[in-house]
Amino acid sequence: MSDAKNVLGEPLKICCTAPLTGFYRNGCCDTGSGDRGLHTVCAQVTAEFLDYTRRQGNDLSTPAPQYNFPGLKAGDRWCLCAGRWKEALEAGVAPPVVLSATHEATLGVISLEDLQIRALEEGK
Repeated sequence: MSDAKNVLGEPLKICCTAPLTGFYRNGCCDTGSGDRGLHTVCAQVTAEFLDYTRRQGNDLSTPAPQYNFPGLKAGDRWCLCAGRWKEALEAGVAPPVVLSATHEATLGVISLEDLQIRALEEGK
């Protein structure tokens, strides 16, 4: 794993390996120059959020085998685009986040306070 930091200034933890998430499909919400969407928010998706993002044109529920993507269901953890999570927050449907697995680059888009309001308790 890289020496990336999370939004708390600590080493970035793994978000999820089943399904395998992250822009680099390494389980972490790492980012780099090729990640134009800034896939840095480790979220535990909800049915409400999945419906919202599908209506916005990004269907995360339907499997896409050609991309080795199983499709998400409520309760799965996934590295979301920071901008989409912020849109969902403004729409009242932002899924909870795992602060320890959310990359510090997220803070360029979303305030720590907004993330903390929607934070999951660690270990849940």
